[in-house]
Amino acid sequence: MALLAGGEVAAGEVARRFPVSRPAVSRHLRVLREAGLVRARVEGRRHLYALDPAPLRELDAWLEPYRDLWAQRLDALDTEIARGRRAATTEETR
Repeated sequence: MALLAGGEVAAGEVARRFPVSRPAVSRHLRVLREAGLVRARVEGRRHLYALDPAPLRELDAWLEPYRDLWAQRLDALDTEIARGRRAATTEETR
């Protein structure tokens, strides 16, 4: 999806960027298209894909009420990690 966020990319170019078969990439693109996350169009023989940000905006809006809760918990996790590192450093210097 990050690759497609920059604009239209041909299916062949997408396939060249990943160590999987072209049919596998095609299946992934089809799933993303069916989920409404990617737009596709045909230009001659090329199939061009681009990210459709609208569904991601909807998800972002749905997640908004939970961000403060996550931020508090991640801050607490960061504090615990720092304590663990300090304790490990103290043990090493003894």
